[in-house]
Amino acid sequence: MTRIVKVKTGSKFEEHASYSRVVAVDNWILVSNTAGRNPATKEIPEDVSEQLLQVFANIETALGSVDSGLSDIVSAKIFIQNPADTETVMTLFGQKMRGVDPSITVTCPPLGSEVYKVELEVTAYRGAGSADVERIDTSAQ
Repeated sequence: MTRIVKVKTGSKFEEHASYSRVVAVDNWILVSNTAGRNPATKEIPEDVSEQLLQVFANIETALGSVDSGLSDIVSAKIFIQNPADTETVMTLFGQKMRGVDPSITVTCPPLGSEVYKVELEVTAYRGAGSADVERIDTSAQ
């Protein structure tokens, strides 16, 4: 039988829009688009790098609630408010996800508020971080 777990973090946005931060269906884990708001202080850093670090912290906590972690991420969607921040965001994303190497989509749409400089939505598979991985490089072919 399929097991579905839905996780709420207490965000007023989750209640207002009636969504879950995490939906886990068996080992598949979907994490909603996540911003860099510190859940304890409710503050959002002004610096895009600090926001992204908070986004990763928020996602790591969300994944941890269903016995998963950043190493289990298999796909990420990266939303950047200002295209000029793309290099900064991608450099930091690369540092955090080095070796995990998920598939990614990067786009620069307007976000829900100008306060948000970067947001991530991820899909994880519980156990992917410890699975045997075959890496194929097609550049030499």
